[in-house]
Amino acid sequence: MYIHKQFCIAPQPITGDLQLDAIAPSADGKMVAIEPALEGVPPGMLRRMSKAVRMGIGAGLPLITDTVPDGIIIGTANGGMEDCIKFLNQLIDYDEGMLTPGSFVQSTPNAIAGQLSLIKKNRNYNATHVHLGLAFENALVDAKMFLNRHPENTYLVGAVDEISSYNYNIDRLAGWYDPALNNKDLYAYDHTATIAGEGAALFLLNGTPEGALAKIAAIETLHTNDVQLVATRLGALLDKYPPTKNTILLSGENGDARFQHFYDAVEASCVALPVLHYKHLTGEYPTAVSFAVWLAANLAGNNKPPAALLKKGTLPEAIDQVVIYNNYHGKQHSFMLISKSRLTAALAT
Repeated sequence: MYIHKQFCIAPQPITGDLQLDAIAPSADGKMVAIEPALEGVPPGMLRRMSKAVRMGIGAGLPLITDTVPDGIIIGTANGGMEDCIKFLNQLIDYDEGMLTPGSFVQSTPNAIAGQLSLIKKNRNYNATHVHLGLAFENALVDAKMFLNRHPENTYLVGAVDEISSYNYNIDRLAGWYDPALNNKDLYAYDHTATIAGEGAALFLLNGTPEGALAKIAAIETLHTNDVQLVATRLGALLDKYPPTKNTILLSGENGDARFQHFYDAVEASCVALPVLHYKHLTGEYPTAVSFAVWLAANLAGNNKPPAALLKKGTLPEAIDQVVIYNNYHGKQHSFMLISKSRLTAALAT
């Protein structure tokens, strides 16, 4: 399937293209997304939106201004968790009496896809995948199954996750995040935690190569603690889609030493490839890999990556394939292959 349009909201000042003259710093172990102005949304509706919904609307509406998608498919781990907690607190504060419905409506994970549908009056397929670290990948697979049968259709697919105080505090106490860390030194030394992030990346997909920005040639997911199985699955993927001389590896390593052995094994399996990493730009969150897909589509379009992304190796003059590897909490793993759309004959799926 092919990416025809994309929009990303991240903690970095990016506007459509890959423009990162300076990397925004983290604060207190968090990287907070920079929200764009939302045009065309009624003020009353905007006032009631949670941050997750605002990010989803902000990334989705620019892609469907002139298009009526045949489906809206969103991946998220928690949706608007902050509003969910507000609603639960109201149950206590008002002794289960008269409650404000807005927080409840905005708290459900499917509020993002639902609001996009309501604003555009789109009554087509609408779905939300809530699978922690594989939510975005499952949203893509959902769209891929439709496009296998109806390649002429168009789907708005993406991922959104916010830093909610509730989730952040639980994850911090569980040892996933450390407020003392910063993104500047994220990869400089070993530590058993990382920094929190948030963001949204949405894509307009169909099965037509003409005019496409890039192709999502392959998606592989697995649940395992076995590092050898991860390396084996990558080997099978690369046997099916052999790397070209212009292929790079985009690694989702987040600086947490507890999971570095997975990333080391993946790098060892494709030792000839230059390695880039990106979570010092975004922080870690369940659907951060959606930023990697946005980034890979930019790189496959001949945009030169900023020097701060390169971990090792020498970048080719032009990038035509990007292998993405990500894992979430060392249990949920995914591989994706993003290529230039002109390579469709060699990379047909």
